Amino acid sequence: MTDGFLHVKNVIDYIEKLYLHGDLIIMQDVILKTEDISKSFATVEVLHNITLDIYSGEILGIIGENGAGKSTLIKILSGLYEPSSGKVFFEGSELQIRKPSDAKKIGISIVPQEFNLINNLTVYDNIFLGSEILKSNKLLDKEKMKRKTEALLNNLKTHLSPEEKIENLSVAEKQMIEISKALAFKSKLLLMDEPTAVLTQYEIDILFDLMRQLKKEGFTIIYISHKLKEVKTICDRVVVLRDGNLVNEKLINEITMEEMAQSMVGRELSQMFPEKNIMEDDYVFEVKGLTIPGVIEDISFKLKKGEILGLSGLVGAGRTEIAEAIMGLRALKSGEVFLNNKKLKIKDPGDAVKANLGYLSEDRQGSGIIESFTVMQNTTLVSLPRYSNNLLHWINKKEEIRTSDKYKKQFNIKTPSANTIIEYLSGGNQQKISLSKSIDTYPTILILDEPTRGVDISAKQEIYKAISSLVKKGISCIFISSEIEEIIGMCHRVVIMHDGRISGILEGENINEKEMMYYATGISEGADY
Repeated sequence: MTDGFLHVKNVIDYIEKLYLHGDLIIMQDVILKTEDISKSFATVEVLHNITLDIYSGEILGIIGENGAGKSTLIKILSGLYEPSSGKVFFEGSELQIRKPSDAKKIGISIVPQEFNLINNLTVYDNIFLGSEILKSNKLLDKEKMKRKTEALLNNLKTHLSPEEKIENLSVAEKQMIEISKALAFKSKLLLMDEPTAVLTQYEIDILFDLMRQLKKEGFTIIYISHKLKEVKTICDRVVVLRDGNLVNEKLINEITMEEMAQSMVGRELSQMFPEKNIMEDDYVFEVKGLTIPGVIEDISFKLKKGEILGLSGLVGAGRTEIAEAIMGLRALKSGEVFLNNKKLKIKDPGDAVKANLGYLSEDRQGSGIIESFTVMQNTTLVSLPRYSNNLLHWINKKEEIRTSDKYKKQFNIKTPSANTIIEYLSGGNQQKISLSKSIDTYPTILILDEPTRGVDISAKQEIYKAISSLVKKGISCIFISSEIEEIIGMCHRVVIMHDGRISGILEGENINEKEMMYYATGISEGADY
């Protein structure tokens, strides 16, 4: 057989498989092709000869562990990085994408893993930044941009004013703005890097409905996620990267989630969630009547020693705002916080740390890490006084390095050294370092807001085990997550939020997806707490 005949036969076989999948993709052409793409940073090669065909009108999933090269590949396709070697072809022509605007002009848009928004500008300013709509007199057509912004947000069932400042939005709302930015212009290829990391299942379902509609309209979507259930649900085909290599490529109906996970890590994975410890009977922490007008109202709950208490609810329900109020990041109108029956006076995060409260922010980029600092400096950022406990206040760098190396081993952080600048690490590895920073203060109460955001399945296990180990030693934990599975798998009890109030507290067998959604949507209210 000739090479040409074999190629035609392969395409026909692929289409036949898609009929079996029940979702035919008309693949008249390959919209994008990478040919031996490699990328190095200094002496470290993070992508190795990636050759991949992406077909017009498909949703392609790309999965892999943190540091596997997923985001690097996406950044090359969007013009944020240039490949060290190799070629990229778009609609049959070789591309020289040197900056994001080059990609945008030819019809490639990206929803980045880390937000690229300007806080002091409005929602509509951010969506149309660099591509403003002008009137015939060359002045900004603000009203038209506002109308288009409102329409985009309505498609995502996100009820925000186009004139709201970005700085006033939650992380999940910022994510919806990033998605809206990518959809504002008629792109042919949409790159989505962890778009659901901070969204609840309700918002994810809305996004997936929109993605299916875009696919029907001819869009091609590359979808990166650590949530294998999502990949199985929304994608037509999946590509697996491991250590910068393309190691697997399958139609989605030909691979199970277990096989995806094993392909990612190169080994079988054990049980995802550790066995829940037996918490003590004594309550060690209590909040009473926390109120921020228009945000949270009369929030009261208790936390037992060795307990993991979940905070769940839809976007905007007030979960993060409770954590920020406890840590002194938000001013309260009323409310009290108690640790071991002693009332705490917390005016700022420094007071909270001194009171033995630890906090992992959901906004990794905004307040979790400092990108220009090293791995070591980020790890000891909050606990630094412990490393300078001498008369001259010299910092004990050897001890800092030992601590950093300890967490590197514990969480399998992929970094050349403790002195590596953190901006060069993957988002998942940055998240692990942010978690290390939070627990290095040795808190009595640890508040974790989206602790596994952007983290791969293997790293999630490591984080779950670390949290379990901490509570077994007597730490009590408030665990905020948009992933119902990990709330069910990790928490002893769950506080459900709806519209700034507690709608119920669940425990035992009542911690299940059905009950949680009833309370999160306001259908059920008034559980005993």
